Amino acid sequence: MWEWLSLMVTLWLALFRGRRALLLENLLLRQQLAVALRTRRRPDVRWHDQLFWVVARRLCVDWRRHLLLVQPQTVLRWHGRGWRLFWWWRSRRPMGRPRLPEEVRDLIRRLSEENRLWGTERIRGELLKLGIAASNGSIRRYRWRPAPRLPSQTWGTFLRTHAHALWAADLFTVQTITFKTLYVLFFIAHSRRELVHAAVTAHPTATWVWRQVIEATPWGRQPTYLIRDRDRVYGGDFVSRVKAMGIDTLLTPFRAPKANAVAERVVRTLRNECLDHVLILNERHLRSVLTEYVAYYNTERPHRSLGLEPPLPMGRSPATRGAVQSRPVLGGLHHVYRRAA
Repeated sequence: MWEWLSLMVTLWLALFRGRRALLLENLLLRQQLAVALRTRRRPDVRWHDQLFWVVARRLCVDWRRHLLLVQPQTVLRWHGRGWRLFWWWRSRRPMGRPRLPEEVRDLIRRLSEENRLWGTERIRGELLKLGIAASNGSIRRYRWRPAPRLPSQTWGTFLRTHAHALWAADLFTVQTITFKTLYVLFFIAHSRRELVHAAVTAHPTATWVWRQVIEATPWGRQPTYLIRDRDRVYGGDFVSRVKAMGIDTLLTPFRAPKANAVAERVVRTLRNECLDHVLILNERHLRSVLTEYVAYYNTERPHRSLGLEPPLPMGRSPATRGAVQSRPVLGGLHHVYRRAA
């Protein structure tokens, strides 16, 4: 410590005596020599050494020429660190307006708790009537705030909770080998992704759609909510007719296919895994293909969203021994594998 003080005094005196340049150079080199002679494998640069070079940088123009142990950029970094420490020390002192007295703060909380419909300006006016001047910012800081509301459940949680009561319906088109357009209407249950019903027609009408609703909901099996788009083929009285059955219709927004994402994903699956690989001859052929694929889809096809289980697992215990046998589906487009008994 005394070594550092003597160097600082020498630096100060060198500024006002003769042979200034020689004394400064001697001083800077002596300081670095003192650092280098310390018993360390690498130079032990302490805080007072850093402070010495920060001061030397401010007082000596050609300080870089005499710097040997560290880079000039290191001294600049020390200076920036000292600047931050200086302003940290300055900011510890209280600044700004003084805080409101404790009784005024308690009065603001009391006024806001007893009058929960009052806003900040209304409370400020009441304080002015009592001869108390307070800014809106101070009132907002000390006024009563209601307890935070419990976090709302996510849409994913909401849909999983109500999945057992949700069905989705959609129509898509299929082209035959003779360039005839056929229409497919299907219903899918959200809970297990089960394809409840699929029907084919060449001339979709509101009457035909209503008949498919009746066939898809036998013995009282029906959803609480049915998600569908705004296709006019459902008819103008579709909502009221299914409402009489106890089914609420949820219409998707215009041009928003993602609002019925489950049904749209099934359409893609039907095309990618079945219809894009089969030449449809006619309506009867399409109905036969869909019947076979829907049975495979519901009982055999694994689903990632169901933990790689089919929508309707058959409950068979997996055998670990025996020869593996396969059964073709759709002429070998897919296969079902079992172990021989």
